[in-house]
Amino acid sequence: MQAFFCPDQLLHQPQQYMRIGRIHKPADLPARAEALQATLLAHGIPAHSPPEAGRAPLEAVHAPHYLDYLSAAYEGWQKLGRPGLEPGIEVLPNLSPYYGVAPGERRPPCPSPALLAQTGYYVGDLASPLGPHSWRSILRSAHTAHAAAMAVAGGERLAYALCRPSGHHAHHDRASGFCYVNNSAVAAEALREHFGKVAVLDVDAHHGDGTQNIFYASADVLTVSTHADPAGYFPFYTGYAHERGAGAGEGFNLNLPLAHGSGNAEFIAALDEAVAAIERFAPEALVLPMGFDTYRDDPISVLRLDFDAYRAVGERLRALALPTVIVQEGGYMVEALGPGLAALLAGLRP
Repeated sequence: MQAFFCPDQLLHQPQQYMRIGRIHKPADLPARAEALQATLLAHGIPAHSPPEAGRAPLEAVHAPHYLDYLSAAYEGWQKLGRPGLEPGIEVLPNLSPYYGVAPGERRPPCPSPALLAQTGYYVGDLASPLGPHSWRSILRSAHTAHAAAMAVAGGERLAYALCRPSGHHAHHDRASGFCYVNNSAVAAEALREHFGKVAVLDVDAHHGDGTQNIFYASADVLTVSTHADPAGYFPFYTGYAHERGAGAGEGFNLNLPLAHGSGNAEFIAALDEAVAAIERFAPEALVLPMGFDTYRDDPISVLRLDFDAYRAVGERLRALALPTVIVQEGGYMVEALGPGLAALLAGLRP
Protein backbone atom coordinates (compact mmCIF):
# COMPACT_ATOMS: atom_id res chain seq x y z
CA MET A 1 0.00 0.00 0.00
CA GLN A 2 1.22 3.48 -0.83
CA ALA A 3 0.41 6.39 1.48
CA PHE A 4 0.48 10.14 0.88
CA PHE A 5 0.72 13.14 3.19
CA CYS A 6 2.22 16.62 3.01
CA PRO A 7 3.54 18.42 6.12
CA ASP A 8 1.87 21.62 4.87
CA GLN A 9 -1.42 20.00 5.85
CA LEU A 10 -0.46 20.73 9.47
CA LEU A 11 -0.43 24.50 8.81
CA HIS A 12 -4.21 24.77 9.14
CA GLN A 13 -4.65 25.46 12.85
CA PRO A 14 -8.24 26.47 13.62
CA GLN A 15 -8.72 28.36 16.85
CA GLN A 16 -12.42 27.91 17.50
CA TYR A 17 -15.72 26.44 16.43
CA MET A 18 -19.27 26.86 17.67
CA ARG A 19 -21.34 24.02 19.08
CA ILE A 20 -24.76 24.46 20.70
CA GLY A 21 -24.27 28.21 20.90
CA ARG A 22 -20.86 28.05 22.60
CA ILE A 23 -17.41 28.68 21.22
CA HIS A 24 -15.33 25.53 21.75
CA LYS A 25 -11.68 24.72 21.41
CA PRO A 26 -10.90 23.31 17.95
CA ALA A 27 -11.46 19.62 17.28
CA ASP A 28 -9.52 19.32 14.01
CA LEU A 29 -6.07 19.46 15.57
CA PRO A 30 -2.81 18.89 13.65
CA ALA A 31 -2.09 16.14 16.19
CA ARG A 32 -4.73 14.02 14.43
CA ALA A 33 -2.59 13.75 11.31
CA GLU A 34 0.58 13.25 13.32
CA ALA A 35 -0.94 10.28 15.15
CA LEU A 36 -2.02 8.65 11.90
CA GLN A 37 1.36 9.25 10.30
CA ALA A 38 3.07 7.60 13.28
CA THR A 39 0.86 4.53 12.85
CA LEU A 40 1.77 4.28 9.18
CA LEU A 41 5.47 4.40 10.01
CA ALA A 42 5.03 1.77 12.73
CA HIS A 43 3.60 -0.51 10.04
CA GLY A 44 6.46 0.18 7.65
CA ILE A 45 4.41 2.42 5.36
CA PRO A 46 6.13 5.72 4.55
CA ALA A 47 3.90 8.64 3.62
CA HIS A 48 5.04 10.26 0.38
CA SER A 49 4.55 13.96 -0.22
CA PRO A 50 2.14 14.43 -3.14
CA PRO A 51 3.31 16.35 -6.20
CA GLU A 52 2.04 19.87 -6.68
CA ALA A 53 -1.02 19.64 -8.92
CA GLY A 54 -2.42 23.17 -8.86
CA ARG A 55 -6.15 23.72 -8.85
CA ALA A 56 -7.10 21.45 -11.75
CA PRO A 57 -8.01 18.37 -9.62
CA LEU A 58 -10.09 20.59 -7.33
CA GLU A 59 -11.89 22.32 -10.20
CA ALA A 60 -13.02 18.91 -11.45
CA VAL A 61 -15.49 18.85 -8.54
CA HIS A 62 -15.65 22.44 -7.25
CA ALA A 63 -16.74 25.78 -8.70
CA PRO A 64 -13.77 27.99 -9.65
CA HIS A 65 -15.46 31.00 -8.01
CA TYR A 66 -15.61 29.07 -4.73
CA LEU A 67 -11.92 28.18 -4.92
CA ASP A 68 -11.13 31.82 -5.69
CA TYR A 69 -12.88 32.72 -2.45
CA LEU A 70 -11.05 30.11 -0.35
CA SER A 71 -7.65 31.14 -1.67
CA ALA A 72 -8.10 34.86 -0.99
CA ALA A 73 -10.50 35.08 1.96
CA TYR A 74 -8.05 35.39 4.84
CA GLU A 75 -5.95 38.11 3.23
CA GLY A 76 -9.08 40.12 2.46
CA TRP A 77 -10.41 39.54 5.99
CA GLN A 78 -7.43 41.39 7.46
CA LYS A 79 -8.44 44.52 5.56
CA LEU A 80 -11.97 44.64 6.97
CA GLY A 81 -13.24 46.69 9.87
CA ARG A 82 -12.07 49.89 11.46
CA PRO A 83 -10.59 50.93 14.84
CA GLY A 84 -12.81 49.50 17.51
CA LEU A 85 -14.40 47.06 15.05
CA GLU A 86 -11.49 44.88 13.98
CA PRO A 87 -12.11 41.54 12.24
CA GLY A 88 -11.93 38.31 14.22
CA ILE A 89 -8.90 36.06 14.31
CA GLU A 90 -10.38 33.78 11.60
CA VAL A 91 -12.76 34.09 8.71
CA LEU A 92 -16.24 33.04 9.86
CA PRO A 93 -19.71 33.89 8.51
CA ASN A 94 -22.35 36.01 10.17
CA LEU A 95 -24.83 35.60 7.31
CA SER A 96 -26.77 32.56 6.11
CA PRO A 97 -28.37 33.32 2.74
CA TYR A 98 -31.03 30.93 1.55
CA TYR A 99 -30.84 29.52 -1.96
CA GLY A 100 -33.46 26.94 -2.90
CA VAL A 101 -31.37 24.69 -5.12
CA ALA A 102 -32.14 21.00 -5.40
CA PRO A 103 -29.48 18.38 -4.58
CA GLY A 104 -27.04 18.13 -7.44
CA GLU A 105 -27.89 21.57 -8.84
CA ARG A 106 -25.32 24.37 -8.92
CA ARG A 107 -25.58 27.91 -7.57
CA PRO A 108 -24.30 30.92 -9.51
CA PRO A 109 -21.35 32.85 -8.08
CA CYS A 110 -22.06 35.07 -5.08
CA PRO A 111 -23.86 38.14 -6.46
CA SER A 112 -22.02 40.51 -4.09
CA PRO A 113 -18.30 41.37 -4.21
CA ALA A 114 -18.32 42.13 -0.46
CA LEU A 115 -16.21 39.63 1.50
CA LEU A 116 -18.74 39.43 4.33
CA ALA A 117 -21.43 38.50 1.82
CA GLN A 118 -19.17 35.94 0.14
CA THR A 119 -18.26 34.39 3.49
CA GLY A 120 -21.92 33.82 4.29
CA TYR A 121 -22.45 32.41 0.80
CA TYR A 122 -19.48 30.05 0.69
CA VAL A 123 -19.01 28.99 4.35
CA GLY A 124 -21.97 27.00 5.61
CA ASP A 125 -21.40 27.00 9.37
CA LEU A 126 -19.27 28.16 12.30
CA ALA A 127 -17.16 24.99 12.30
CA SER A 128 -15.12 25.89 9.21
CA PRO A 129 -12.87 28.84 10.03
CA LEU A 130 -10.19 30.05 7.64
CA GLY A 131 -6.84 31.12 9.09
CA PRO A 132 -3.61 32.48 7.61
CA HIS A 133 -2.38 29.15 6.25
CA SER A 134 -5.67 27.32 5.73
CA TRP A 135 -5.70 27.55 1.95
CA ARG A 136 -2.25 25.98 1.66
CA SER A 137 -3.32 23.07 3.88
CA ILE A 138 -6.61 22.68 1.99
CA LEU A 139 -4.83 22.64 -1.37
CA ARG A 140 -2.22 20.11 -0.29
CA SER A 141 -4.83 17.89 1.36
CA ALA A 142 -6.63 17.70 -1.98
CA HIS A 143 -3.32 16.96 -3.71
CA THR A 144 -2.82 14.09 -1.26
CA ALA A 145 -6.14 12.55 -2.33
CA HIS A 146 -5.35 13.14 -6.00
CA ALA A 147 -1.90 11.55 -5.68
CA ALA A 148 -3.43 8.44 -4.08
CA ALA A 149 -5.94 8.20 -6.92
CA MET A 150 -3.16 8.57 -9.49
CA ALA A 151 -1.20 5.78 -7.79
CA VAL A 152 -4.22 3.48 -8.05
CA ALA A 153 -4.85 4.54 -11.65
CA GLY A 154 -1.22 3.64 -12.32
CA GLY A 155 -1.61 0.08 -11.06
CA GLU A 156 -1.37 0.27 -7.27
CA ARG A 157 -4.19 -1.81 -5.76
CA LEU A 158 -4.49 0.23 -2.57
CA ALA A 159 -3.49 3.76 -1.59
CA TYR A 160 -4.12 5.78 1.55
CA ALA A 161 -4.57 9.55 1.49
CA LEU A 162 -3.91 11.00 4.94
CA CYS A 163 -6.10 14.03 4.30
CA ARG A 164 -6.32 16.86 6.76
CA PRO A 165 -8.39 19.02 6.63
CA SER A 166 -11.10 16.47 5.93
CA GLY A 167 -13.44 16.87 3.00
CA HIS A 168 -16.69 14.92 2.79
CA HIS A 169 -18.89 17.80 4.04
CA ALA A 170 -17.54 20.17 1.36
CA HIS A 171 -20.12 20.77 -1.36
CA HIS A 172 -19.53 21.96 -4.91
CA ASP A 173 -19.29 25.55 -3.66
CA ARG A 174 -19.56 25.48 0.13
CA ALA A 175 -17.39 24.70 3.14
CA SER A 176 -18.99 22.93 6.08
CA GLY A 177 -18.22 20.72 9.08
CA PHE A 178 -14.40 21.21 9.20
CA CYS A 179 -14.30 20.55 5.42
CA TYR A 180 -13.37 22.91 2.58
CA VAL A 181 -12.47 20.84 -0.48
CA ASN A 182 -14.00 17.41 -0.96
CA ASN A 183 -10.93 15.17 -1.04
CA SER A 184 -12.98 12.00 -1.53
CA ALA A 185 -14.77 13.54 -4.51
CA VAL A 186 -11.42 14.68 -5.95
CA ALA A 187 -10.19 11.08 -5.72
CA ALA A 188 -13.42 9.62 -7.14
CA GLU A 189 -13.43 12.00 -10.10
CA ALA A 190 -9.78 11.23 -10.87
CA LEU A 191 -10.51 7.49 -10.74
CA ARG A 192 -13.59 7.93 -12.95
CA GLU A 193 -11.39 9.38 -15.69
CA HIS A 194 -9.34 6.17 -15.69
CA PHE A 195 -11.78 3.44 -14.69
CA GLY A 196 -15.26 4.60 -15.64
CA LYS A 197 -17.62 3.42 -12.89
CA VAL A 198 -16.52 4.24 -9.33
CA ALA A 199 -18.16 3.54 -5.97
CA VAL A 200 -17.76 5.71 -2.86
CA LEU A 201 -18.33 3.97 0.48
CA ASP A 202 -18.37 6.61 3.21
CA VAL A 203 -17.79 5.18 6.70
CA ASP A 204 -17.95 8.03 9.20
CA ALA A 205 -20.16 9.13 12.09
CA HIS A 206 -21.54 11.87 9.85
CA HIS A 207 -23.29 11.64 6.49
CA GLY A 208 -21.04 12.49 3.54
CA ASP A 209 -23.42 15.20 2.39
CA GLY A 210 -20.97 17.08 0.20
CA THR A 211 -19.95 13.94 -1.68
CA GLN A 212 -23.58 12.95 -2.16
CA ASN A 213 -24.42 16.39 -3.49
CA ILE A 214 -21.51 16.49 -5.94
CA PHE A 215 -22.42 13.15 -7.54
CA TYR A 216 -26.19 13.17 -6.95
CA ALA A 217 -27.06 13.35 -10.66
CA SER A 218 -24.33 10.96 -11.83
CA ALA A 219 -24.83 7.37 -12.95
CA ASP A 220 -21.07 6.73 -13.06
CA VAL A 221 -20.46 7.16 -9.32
CA LEU A 222 -22.41 5.18 -6.72
CA THR A 223 -22.36 7.00 -3.37
CA VAL A 224 -23.06 4.95 -0.25
CA SER A 225 -22.87 6.31 3.30
CA THR A 226 -23.21 4.65 6.70
CA HIS A 227 -23.62 7.23 9.47
CA ALA A 228 -25.57 8.24 12.55
CA ASP A 229 -29.21 9.15 11.94
CA PRO A 230 -29.09 12.81 10.86
CA ALA A 231 -32.52 13.62 12.32
CA GLY A 232 -30.69 14.70 15.47
CA TYR A 233 -27.10 14.94 14.31
CA PHE A 234 -24.97 16.89 11.85
CA PRO A 235 -25.51 17.49 8.93
CA PHE A 236 -29.24 17.25 9.80
CA TYR A 237 -30.64 18.12 6.36
CA THR A 238 -29.37 15.17 4.30
CA GLY A 239 -28.44 11.56 4.86
CA TYR A 240 -31.91 10.01 4.90
CA ALA A 241 -32.79 6.66 3.37
CA HIS A 242 -35.23 8.13 0.83
CA GLU A 243 -32.46 10.11 -0.90
CA ARG A 244 -31.68 7.99 -3.96
CA GLY A 245 -30.22 10.39 -6.54
CA ALA A 246 -31.74 12.59 -9.24
CA GLY A 247 -31.96 12.60 -13.02
CA ALA A 248 -29.40 10.22 -14.51
CA GLY A 249 -28.19 9.53 -10.98
CA GLU A 250 -31.52 8.26 -9.65
CA GLY A 251 -30.89 4.96 -7.86
CA PHE A 252 -27.16 5.60 -7.50
CA ASN A 253 -27.17 7.01 -3.97
CA LEU A 254 -27.72 4.90 -0.85
CA ASN A 255 -27.86 6.12 2.75
CA LEU A 256 -27.81 3.69 5.65
CA PRO A 257 -28.46 5.76 8.80
CA LEU A 258 -27.85 4.13 12.15
CA ALA A 259 -29.79 4.75 15.36
CA HIS A 260 -27.82 6.71 17.92
CA GLY A 261 -26.12 4.35 20.32
CA SER A 262 -25.61 1.67 17.66
CA GLY A 263 -22.60 -0.59 18.13
CA ASN A 264 -20.63 -3.04 16.05
CA ALA A 265 -23.49 -5.40 15.23
CA GLU A 266 -25.73 -2.70 13.75
CA PHE A 267 -22.83 -1.09 11.93
CA ILE A 268 -21.60 -4.34 10.38
CA ALA A 269 -25.12 -5.18 9.20
CA ALA A 270 -25.27 -1.80 7.43
CA LEU A 271 -21.75 -2.31 6.09
CA ASP A 272 -22.73 -5.64 4.56
CA GLU A 273 -25.77 -4.01 2.94
CA ALA A 274 -23.49 -1.33 1.52
CA VAL A 275 -21.06 -3.93 0.15
CA ALA A 276 -23.93 -5.82 -1.50
CA ALA A 277 -25.06 -2.61 -3.22
CA ILE A 278 -21.52 -1.98 -4.44
CA GLU A 279 -21.28 -5.51 -5.82
CA ARG A 280 -24.53 -4.99 -7.76
CA PHE A 281 -23.20 -1.73 -9.18
CA ALA A 282 -20.02 -3.56 -10.30
CA PRO A 283 -17.60 -0.62 -10.19
CA GLU A 284 -14.06 -0.76 -11.46
CA ALA A 285 -12.62 1.19 -8.50
CA LEU A 286 -13.58 2.26 -4.99
CA VAL A 287 -13.06 5.27 -2.73
CA LEU A 288 -13.41 4.75 1.03
CA PRO A 289 -13.87 7.99 2.99
CA MET A 290 -12.85 6.62 6.38
CA GLY A 291 -13.74 8.29 9.66
CA PHE A 292 -12.85 7.09 13.14
CA ASP A 293 -15.34 9.44 14.83
CA THR A 294 -17.69 6.45 15.10
CA TYR A 295 -15.51 5.22 17.98
CA ARG A 296 -17.42 4.86 21.23
CA ASP A 297 -15.29 7.41 23.14
CA ASP A 298 -14.93 10.02 20.42
CA PRO A 299 -15.99 13.41 21.87
CA ILE A 300 -18.50 14.19 19.12
CA SER A 301 -19.78 10.70 18.27
CA VAL A 302 -23.20 9.26 19.04
CA LEU A 303 -22.23 5.75 17.89
CA ARG A 304 -20.53 3.10 19.99
CA LEU A 305 -18.13 1.23 17.71
CA ASP A 306 -14.87 -0.32 18.80
CA PHE A 307 -11.75 -1.24 16.85
CA ASP A 308 -13.19 -4.56 15.68
CA ALA A 309 -15.58 -2.57 13.49
CA TYR A 310 -12.65 -1.01 11.62
CA ARG A 311 -11.07 -4.41 11.16
CA ALA A 312 -14.37 -5.52 9.61
CA VAL A 313 -14.21 -2.60 7.16
CA GLY A 314 -10.75 -3.73 6.08
CA GLU A 315 -11.96 -7.31 5.65
CA ARG A 316 -14.86 -6.19 3.43
CA LEU A 317 -12.52 -4.08 1.31
CA ARG A 318 -10.17 -7.03 0.91
CA ALA A 319 -13.08 -9.25 -0.19
CA LEU A 320 -14.25 -6.68 -2.76
CA ALA A 321 -10.76 -6.79 -4.30
CA LEU A 322 -11.19 -3.47 -6.11
CA PRO A 323 -8.51 -0.88 -6.78
CA THR A 324 -9.13 1.33 -3.76
CA VAL A 325 -8.27 4.77 -2.43
CA ILE A 326 -8.77 5.26 1.31
CA VAL A 327 -9.31 8.93 2.16
CA GLN A 328 -9.02 9.98 5.79
CA GLU A 329 -12.08 11.82 7.12
CA GLY A 330 -13.17 12.36 10.76
CA GLY A 331 -11.96 11.16 14.14
CA TYR A 332 -11.35 13.57 17.03
CA MET A 333 -10.10 11.40 19.87
CA VAL A 334 -6.41 11.56 19.00
CA GLU A 335 -5.52 8.55 21.16
CA ALA A 336 -7.95 6.34 19.21
CA LEU A 337 -6.82 7.27 15.70
CA GLY A 338 -3.68 5.16 15.59
CA PRO A 339 -5.36 2.00 16.92
CA GLY A 340 -8.29 2.63 14.57
CA LEU A 341 -6.05 2.81 11.52
CA ALA A 342 -4.06 -0.21 12.75
CA ALA A 343 -7.31 -2.23 12.97
CA LEU A 344 -8.29 -1.20 9.44
CA LEU A 345 -4.86 -2.24 8.14
CA ALA A 346 -5.14 -5.57 9.96
CA GLY A 347 -8.42 -6.29 8.20
CA LEU A 348 -6.90 -5.45 4.82
CA ARG A 349 -4.12 -8.01 5.21
CA PRO A 350 -4.71 -11.51 3.81
